[in-house]
Amino acid sequence: MTNHALSGAQIVIECLKREGVDTIFGYPGGSAIPMFDAILDTNIRMILSRHEQGATHMADGYARETGKVGVALVTSGPGATNTFTGIYTAMMDSVPLIILTAQTTTPNLGKDAFQECDTCGMTFPIVKHSYLVKNTNDLTRVMKEAFHIAQTGRPGPVLIDLPKDILAGPCTAPFIDKMDLPGYTIPTYADEEAVKQAAEYIKKSKKPLLLAGHGAMISGAGKWVKELAEKLNAPVTSTLLGLGTFPATHPLSLGMLGMHGTVYANKAVLDCDLIMSIGSRWDDRITGKLDEFCKDAVRLHIDIDPAEEGKVLQPHVFMCGDAKLVLEQLLPMVSKLDTEDWIKTVQTWKKRYPLTYPKQGGLRMQHVIHTVYKQTKGKAVVTVDVGQHQMWTAQFFGADYPRQLHNSGGAGTMGFGFPAAIGAAFGNTTDWPVCCFVGDGGFQMTLSELATAAIHKLPVKIFVLDNKFLGMVRQWQDLFYDKRYSGVNMEGNPDFVKLAESYGIPGLRIRRSADAERMIQKALAYNDGPILIHCECEKEDNVFPMIPAGAPISSMITEPPKTQLEKPTGST
Repeated sequence: MTNHALSGAQIVIECLKREGVDTIFGYPGGSAIPMFDAILDTNIRMILSRHEQGATHMADGYARETGKVGVALVTSGPGATNTFTGIYTAMMDSVPLIILTAQTTTPNLGKDAFQECDTCGMTFPIVKHSYLVKNTNDLTRVMKEAFHIAQTGRPGPVLIDLPKDILAGPCTAPFIDKMDLPGYTIPTYADEEAVKQAAEYIKKSKKPLLLAGHGAMISGAGKWVKELAEKLNAPVTSTLLGLGTFPATHPLSLGMLGMHGTVYANKAVLDCDLIMSIGSRWDDRITGKLDEFCKDAVRLHIDIDPAEEGKVLQPHVFMCGDAKLVLEQLLPMVSKLDTEDWIKTVQTWKKRYPLTYPKQGGLRMQHVIHTVYKQTKGKAVVTVDVGQHQMWTAQFFGADYPRQLHNSGGAGTMGFGFPAAIGAAFGNTTDWPVCCFVGDGGFQMTLSELATAAIHKLPVKIFVLDNKFLGMVRQWQDLFYDKRYSGVNMEGNPDFVKLAESYGIPGLRIRRSADAERMIQKALAYNDGPILIHCECEKEDNVFPMIPAGAPISSMITEPPKTQLEKPTGST
């Protein structure tokens, strides 16, 4: 199909429509005006955020919830640079995004023109690929390639930098359906010999452990992970981003492993004779001290990204391919193992070391989170910010479904949770409520998006878990720095209920555990728009279990220590 001198902006919009895009999150500016003008003639929803970081996190939350590509549109200069945190967040977690950034005109490139910045150069390390378009007739090709790259293989963000004269100028290039991308191949099935070798290792195992990572969720491999676990009679643990791939309520589920994982998952890691990572990159939060991680166990690794082979630890077998397709290969090659004693041992650990929290004292974040879980019967879309409440959500909100629990994992981005909830709400096709758990610190980084939620009457339940501290940093200062609290006191917090009301959003307040059930029930019943629940929580509560950063899993702390611990080698 030939285009009869449509403008570059009109071409970009038409390409978005052809890719099935129905929602764009963004913020305008002078260089981006042609794009915002072209949107008016379409049925694409343009969601105006209050900050470009918020728009990028919204696109991210939309992508995580739907499995589709999220799209953000911003202007040049600071409009573009304000997206960098969101792009980095998506890159670390393999989330498919298209970031459209406007740019100064092509004659002004490299001349320090108003709001010019080297957006492609500055984002090079945090994108899967990027384009600076200098010819209007390249637009149809670039748009097709960008969507293909963003959502295939290991997904990730793709940035397209669009000079204003390219957006305003005529384009006569035809729309394309086929691409020629030399060097870009998408792994599908793994090498057959590698899969056979893995099957041989599995057959000899008496104490196998499956590890479900985010890659398993992205590939839609949940059904096959469950089939493999049940066929082998093998327990399953999950990374933070893998939670929900394997049902938390399944008898073989051990929940999350790693720094704040369950005791029984970490004990299983210590004692297993074989561990198979399905779409996990062996990140430092689950391995701890590398030379002591599963050192006597056979390590099998399935990953679609060949760069992950041996990057963190050397596996006995690496199977490069799509997790779902590789499991399809593997399943006919294995059968039930003799794991009865292993399963009994694991079940004993689960009974002996259940996840608990103190019931005395003030309102506990764990109590709020678990009450929401019980009242929704686990059927809620949940976005989480970063900090102590994030770990408690992983522990006390048992995700049974893929794409149910949305976290910033690799980047640990404070401010992610609330705008991601807005994006997830726009993408939510279930009748489940969208619940957002945010700390008082992270919420204040992007709370201006209350206006976005209010204008669109999104029925998001915003649980502000307020302990007037940057809780996770304070916890480290408590345990490792002799309670020398520095830079963590948040006593200047606003009255979050009044703040919500100033945006036209109703607010509730919970101060006592005895009121939690009633107030949460009231919040869940409200569906005329967003509602904020200000939870005034215990100030100095700590997350356990805990493995200090850089320490071996065997150094797991299950309760508050009586003396100060040695300073960890890793970061919070």
